[in-house]
Amino acid sequence: MKALLLLWSRIPSGVDQTRSIRSGRLAGFHRAVYGIRHCDAVDRRIRPTVYAVVPDDTASNGVIVGGRELTMSNLEKVLYPATGFTKGQMIDYYTKVSRVMLPHLRDRPLTMKRCPDGVDQPSFFEKHAPVHTPEWMRKVSVPSTADGDAVEYLMVCDLPTLIWAVNLATVEFHVPLWRVPMRSTVPGPPDHLVFDLDPGEGVTIVECCSVATHVARILTDQGLECIAKTSGFKGLHLYSPLRDRPSWNLAREHARKIAMDLEREVPDLVVSNMRKGHRRGKVLIDWSQNHPAKTTVAAYSLRSRSEPTVSTPVTWEEVERCHQSGDPASLRFTAPEVLDRIDSYGDLFASV
Repeated sequence: MKALLLLWSRIPSGVDQTRSIRSGRLAGFHRAVYGIRHCDAVDRRIRPTVYAVVPDDTASNGVIVGGRELTMSNLEKVLYPATGFTKGQMIDYYTKVSRVMLPHLRDRPLTMKRCPDGVDQPSFFEKHAPVHTPEWMRKVSVPSTADGDAVEYLMVCDLPTLIWAVNLATVEFHVPLWRVPMRSTVPGPPDHLVFDLDPGEGVTIVECCSVATHVARILTDQGLECIAKTSGFKGLHLYSPLRDRPSWNLAREHARKIAMDLEREVPDLVVSNMRKGHRRGKVLIDWSQNHPAKTTVAAYSLRSRSEPTVSTPVTWEEVERCHQSGDPASLRFTAPEVLDRIDSYGDLFASV
């Protein structure tokens, strides 16, 4: 590859091994060292891999990531016009966040939300793996109808695949509640429950926090864990790991019963019916997401809003503080803030 002149298999002295790809076009250099945490797709251990990549001209965007040759394009293109956040910055964010994000994408069929002309322009969801997907990337064929028609999905199991997808202007990553099983048919059984708390007109994430504490209480009483993350927009997502892998019908009924019980317990705050006319001034507990064909936005995914907000795992102390303060902005996090949070908290979503 013309643009790649040097390659080290060990870390040169003075190089930060834990941070990110830093390319000439991203960081303002013409010569750069790429420090990458590479998640091995075989044994799933995170390994530091460092490459020194020296472009031979300023127009070249060829890189090696995790031993794979990729081509980056349009790095200066602004994807978030309100803030000037570029495609290059998005690639940099996903590289940095990959060490905590990849475990939540791995072995799950991916639905990409692509914004090729920016978040303020028409976007589209893509389920099918693009026809130009490299052969070395993992894919899975998932039945989409009762007649056996199938969709071939991409699976993001390593850093090269993640960065390749981001280079397609994939802003959002959406995955189902199941992983591709090793020796059985797809879809696999659910590995967690999800409750999508969506505020109706006149309420905000503050009220979602109040509802979240009720859901967490019920799950805790049942001996189940409950982990919260922001939607990256206006609501909260609650996840509960399922260690015994129940059937989809049982999982869905479990989530539905919790939602309906809370609707009876706090009728002025909770609704479980998705009809718009029932939701004003209340929080919808959307239990219907517990279905093999449904997806939710992945932890640490950017959202295609006016600013680069992120679907961010949060602590229960933060949920309580938001509820007590009445400040929706306290649970709103952008890409740089999320990277700082990971440095402080690690992966708050690790148990999911």
